[in-house]
Amino acid sequence: MGCLAGLGWFILLVAVVNIEAQNKPPIKINSKCLGNLLRVDVSRLGGSFLEVSAVINNSSIILTPNVSSQCGFTIKKDHQGNAVIYASIQNCFARNVDDKAFTTKLGLRLQSDNVVDKLYLVEETCYYSPWASREIICKPNYMEVSVKKAAPNDYNLPAYPYSDPQKAAEQPMDAGFRIATVVFLTPEERVMQVDEAQRNGYGISSTPTRLVLRSPNPSRETYTEDVAGVPMTVLSTSIIFEKTKLATQLYAGAACPRAQGGVSFTETSIRWFLPRRIDPLICPKHFRLLEANMGVDGRKLEATEMSARNYSLTLDDLYVIVEIPIGAAGCQIKSHALDGQYFTSYMIELMLELLWTEDDTNEDTRYKVFLPVETPLQLQPPQVIDATVPKEMMFKALIWLVGFDVMLKNISSPSEVLSLADCFARGFKVFDQMSPNGCSKVYTVEVPFTDRVVGQRKEMGVTIYTLHLTFGFLVLPKHAPFTATAYLRAKLEDIAPPSVSGSCGDENFYVIVKDGTKGFNFQTIMGKRMLNESLAQQYGIMGNDTHFNLIVPFSSADATVEAVELSSIKSRLDVTLRYPKTNKTIQVFSLACNFITKLIECFPNGTITAIAITLESVPSLNPRRLTLRNSACGPTYSNDQYAYFVFTANSCGTTRKFLPNMMLYENEISITDELELRKLSQSKEPEFELKVLCYYDINTNQAIGFNTRPRRSEPYADDARGEMQVEMRVALDDSYSAFHRVEDDPITKYLQQPLYFEVELMGSYNPKVSLELAHCWATLEEDKMSLPQWDLIVNGCANSKDPHPVIFHSVLPKGRVHYPSNVKRFEVPMFVFAEDKDNLNRQVFVHCEVVICDVRNPVDAACNVQCSDQDNTMKGQKLAVSDYPGFKHVTSGPIIIMSP
Repeated sequence: MGCLAGLGWFILLVAVVNIEAQNKPPIKINSKCLGNLLRVDVSRLGGSFLEVSAVINNSSIILTPNVSSQCGFTIKKDHQGNAVIYASIQNCFARNVDDKAFTTKLGLRLQSDNVVDKLYLVEETCYYSPWASREIICKPNYMEVSVKKAAPNDYNLPAYPYSDPQKAAEQPMDAGFRIATVVFLTPEERVMQVDEAQRNGYGISSTPTRLVLRSPNPSRETYTEDVAGVPMTVLSTSIIFEKTKLATQLYAGAACPRAQGGVSFTETSIRWFLPRRIDPLICPKHFRLLEANMGVDGRKLEATEMSARNYSLTLDDLYVIVEIPIGAAGCQIKSHALDGQYFTSYMIELMLELLWTEDDTNEDTRYKVFLPVETPLQLQPPQVIDATVPKEMMFKALIWLVGFDVMLKNISSPSEVLSLADCFARGFKVFDQMSPNGCSKVYTVEVPFTDRVVGQRKEMGVTIYTLHLTFGFLVLPKHAPFTATAYLRAKLEDIAPPSVSGSCGDENFYVIVKDGTKGFNFQTIMGKRMLNESLAQQYGIMGNDTHFNLIVPFSSADATVEAVELSSIKSRLDVTLRYPKTNKTIQVFSLACNFITKLIECFPNGTITAIAITLESVPSLNPRRLTLRNSACGPTYSNDQYAYFVFTANSCGTTRKFLPNMMLYENEISITDELELRKLSQSKEPEFELKVLCYYDINTNQAIGFNTRPRRSEPYADDARGEMQVEMRVALDDSYSAFHRVEDDPITKYLQQPLYFEVELMGSYNPKVSLELAHCWATLEEDKMSLPQWDLIVNGCANSKDPHPVIFHSVLPKGRVHYPSNVKRFEVPMFVFAEDKDNLNRQVFVHCEVVICDVRNPVDAACNVQCSDQDNTMKGQKLAVSDYPGFKHVTSGPIIIMSP
């Protein structure tokens, strides 16, 4: 506000353009207020040209060098595509609210040859209070002084200006006063009208409480003065304010060190001396230095950070002294190439901020000076470090330290020169990364031992690899060349990598894995699974110090079915050997064979069995969703690999056709579910269909002979499928004395209430027959195959993955139970369904697959179950459900789950 008021007569001869719509920036922009300065960092510019403008009233004013120095801006750019913009919070275009809040809006326009201009807007408000009586900023391109104006009611206005400039600064002025004349003391007086001073590059403005004067550094009206041995540029002015028949004046001056002024260098450090008393700015003999702070890139540093960087700030009678190590954090390397050799200079922008008060006036001054420092050139040939690890079969060279303005152009060997594109095509790895101090970068070049530029020879059981490379660098932006040379050597004992081979038998793959050289660390992947101890035991691992053998069934989950024929299956086993550290593949071995097997069996009594197996060409097929022609005829058993069907020749949509001397019974196994078909069609996989054909001879006589012999032992029941009735009921409580009736369905339960299930073999009066629970699960629909499903009992045991597992209850011969082996009881905590929040207040169905066993002859795995659960008293061998298709199915439900 105040700045714009002071510019009522300020004409800038610059181009004004309309603001375009913003785009989402691919560049990175950060802004931060640093006291009386605003800093804007712009990075990731790439090769684009950045044009910076100040935005006012929806128009932009391009910040040329002249406009920047006149209005309080400094713009620095580097070759990496980064830019830093400093703006005085009292710049010409800032929106000022009560000399406390200052808003600056900048437009950043990217321009390149092939890309349309992009404009990004940055707006930041900085809050600054309290002000010192006088604030001075020294930047490389301008000097700025901001002076406090006295309040209008403090004193009576004089009829003429005071001759003493220090006393004039105390005189009040109200809104009626305007800036009329600027008197430059150079040291001779030179008088300019305000518009003339502004045409000469000076920025002058008046806010409600302050006067701001800004001068290019240097300018014609400044002069050089030696202050305690440090050359300084001095600006000394008296600003005349006029009102009808009245006038007053304010003194405004600044003094800033000249470039590199007061700076000295040693081989390891930079020292900067700033006079403790800056005479052109201090009139009284006595003053007190209240504060002294140092910083880098406009940011003040705390004592802990200075200590971590090994910076020091000390004071003596004459100077404030800053000392920093060359190459410390915060610096930047500037590169130079002279006669093919690499030189560097270190650059850093130091900052000192002083606060002092003068005893005679009790006025304080905040003095902030920025000093870019660059060291003399030093010869710094890049160091090449051999970081090769021979076991990785790769040469690794580190080239450091080089500046960010250095680019690797090519890599040459004695026989050829390779561009970086050639290197990448040959399998080289070339990349750079920032050094630990952040001032430079390190190049890493990796070359495989197998590349033709690598020499090798054998000596006494070892192979010696050698590499001679020359790295060609360019210093930007002038593309001045220099080189660095590497001589690398690596020794490696001759090694034999691991290998895998194999063959096929009638029903198995036989795999041999050789370890290779002793100590070789590798991983074995069977199909898609890592070979761990459990899987190795499953495949009957056997071996010694040189190799190990595996026997993998062709129907294993790690094998892949490629094709199914009438009487055989073509199955493939993939075995991969891999380095665990780099995940690099050592060998991929595939073994495919045809295995003779019966997929379809036709029995004389009209029973037909068929197995449908998933194929590699139909990976998304779910065998559980396969059916016969009649969609109600699903598999008797299924898993992720296959579906097993049992049906009769006169059921499930089976058709009959008469042929000469035989009859043909025909059916198909396929997907009939519309939703599943839609999924398969979207995946563009082929349709799955398995023809089931059975031929029966007509008019064929079979002779059957038999004889009898005395019985050698008492008959016993063998494990087999039979027509025995099994019933599942829900008890009212854990006493199992009363049950929900069928007419009570559906049963309603709350989440806090458990369910008590009893499964009973009905009509059995034989204590030697046992009822076993193989698999129990819950669904939301009555169809046992519907999804989702909650496993309750798996392989005869409580689901170990369930946080609320089922609880088995013992059965005693009491009351209506005469034979406990015919009954099984278990409790289901209803919390098992609580994780599915969307299915609360929904009905569920509980299903169980049961098997009937002879307790005297429990030869089948289904009748021998052992669980690790401490609360489970069942003993025996754990059942693999997939191995036993003969189950009896029972269902209970619906049960309504109510949330409390």
